[in-house]
Amino acid sequence: MAYADKLKAVLSPIERKIFARLNSPKKIQDYLDTLPINFETRGETYMSPRRVLRERTAHCFEGALLAAAALAYHGRKPLLLDLVTIERDEDHVVALFSSEGGYASGGKKLWGALSKTNHPILRYRDPVYKSIRELAMSYFHEYMMDDGTKSLRRFSTAFDLRRYSPALWVTAEEDLFWLVEALDDSRHYDVAPRKVIAQLRKASRVEVQAINNTEWTDPRGKS
Repeated sequence: MAYADKLKAVLSPIERKIFARLNSPKKIQDYLDTLPINFETRGETYMSPRRVLRERTAHCFEGALLAAAALAYHGRKPLLLDLVTIERDEDHVVALFSSEGGYASGGKKLWGALSKTNHPILRYRDPVYKSIRELAMSYFHEYMMDDGTKSLRRFSTAFDLRRYSPALWVTAEEDLFWLVEALDDSRHYDVAPRKVIAQLRKASRVEVQAINNTEWTDPRGKS
């Protein structure tokens, strides 16, 4: 049985109706943008797509899972990309997708990303990148701390969720801590050698100001 059929079999009629409408990366991203950010005011969560649809809120990992599930529903590969930072910053997870056709008659895929974030950076990427590394590096200069430190250090290979039954991650009711750990333990690559990282220039003040804009207001009054 095709993975898309396995996924459809565990969804409710309402869930299938929602996923059926999300039949392109653009539509999936537009839907993600309607969801308020999950500020985890009641504690840390890693909700499945079913719970995200029910709760109508998501943070980056949850949004990436929902996007991956929507891609899988329509026969595309459900792939995640993990962006890993220095310890005092927060990692980011996006869902990968590839262009339908080739480019320059070479027949090679171009990569894009679906992303849930509360800031004007680390967002959707159109499929214009020749490799996953090239796409991951498009986030490098956006990833910064309030003091201007550029914080992205590693990125994962494409993490294929088809290794797991849809019932384990699409419709699960428990928090998916095990899946976060599996993604953390998957193969990652350094963005640059340590010698280069040690010589990075800090971002300018105007760049830092730009990242502090937010789309959704934290009810706890935090930035």
